[in-house]
Amino acid sequence: MRQVVLDTETTGLETERGHRIIEIGAVELLDRRHSGRRFHKYVNPQRDIDEGAQEVHGISAEFLEDKPRIGDIWTEFLEFIDGAELIIHNAPFDIGFLNAEIRHVAAAGVETPQTIEQICQITDSLALARHKHPGQKNSLDALCRRYMVDNSQRQLHGALLDAEILADVFLLMTGGQTQLFGSTDARDKGPDGGIDQQNLQAVDASGLHVIYADVQELKAHEAFIALLAEKSGTTPVWRKMGSEVESNSQ
Repeated sequence: MRQVVLDTETTGLETERGHRIIEIGAVELLDRRHSGRRFHKYVNPQRDIDEGAQEVHGISAEFLEDKPRIGDIWTEFLEFIDGAELIIHNAPFDIGFLNAEIRHVAAAGVETPQTIEQICQITDSLALARHKHPGQKNSLDALCRRYMVDNSQRQLHGALLDAEILADVFLLMTGGQTQLFGSTDARDKGPDGGIDQQNLQAVDASGLHVIYADVQELKAHEAFIALLAEKSGTTPVWRKMGSEVESNSQ
């Protein structure tokens, strides 16, 4: 399974007013793991940047003067995303801008599909977050806090940085890592679709080193659990079960 987590920065908010893309950042995931492949380009929009937009991403028109135009990087961009599932936070915004850029690309004589949807499946991580966490804040920063993803470097919006952060958030939000051993390849599955037990039995665990938490780590864990209990206003279920076991054993 190939997924590409993508983000863009723009000169403003509305394509109808002629606003353009100025930065594209994308991160590749293969079988829900970072492959190490990235796509990152700044683009000369050939127009000014709204003051409000520049306050968000910090990119100036002067910085973009010597950067390539969208047509110069479009073929490379299409090759990177072709056939992938695109993961985008608030996808209608970014896809709207990418599709709007197609007319500029076509005018430059570059071969291009009519829409990004023709070559990619689109998944909106914001829609997923709203479904999973209804009535809560689901901005990227809010999701970082919820899933404890470090976004301390995110002083300003940046397409590549935001794509990297979103990739980590998306993996956690949709289940984290798929499995401890092996791959998710169909060859590893049994006839009923489950994991082939024979393959699991073939794993030699004798050489695995067990690392136990030290006293300080245990204290930090207890403090964190106490904080969760305070914030939620209830006792964690495993502590309730532990209390019941102690009562029954007495």
